[in-house]
Amino acid sequence: MSTSLAVELFRHALMTTFWVSLPILAIGFVVGIVISLVQIITSMQDASFGAVPRLAAFLFGILLLMPWMLNRMMTYTAGLFGDLGRYAR
Repeated sequence: MSTSLAVELFRHALMTTFWVSLPILAIGFVVGIVISLVQIITSMQDASFGAVPRLAAFLFGILLLMPWMLNRMMTYTAGLFGDLGRYAR
């Protein structure tokens, strides 16, 4: 395996990881901003008030996006195994 092929394989793996994790991270970011604004408005600085809704949003996002995430990872894995002969050289 040449170095350019190894770099391409690593880049493709990182891009797939980025696109699979991006929606969940975006959900966490938006919910975190909303919860922070609510805490600022109400002057309630309880740690569980910020953590519980964020964790619930993560769980809901994972449950909602799981089929798309699995499809994306299966496409990557099928492509990787389909080109296995090219990488084994």
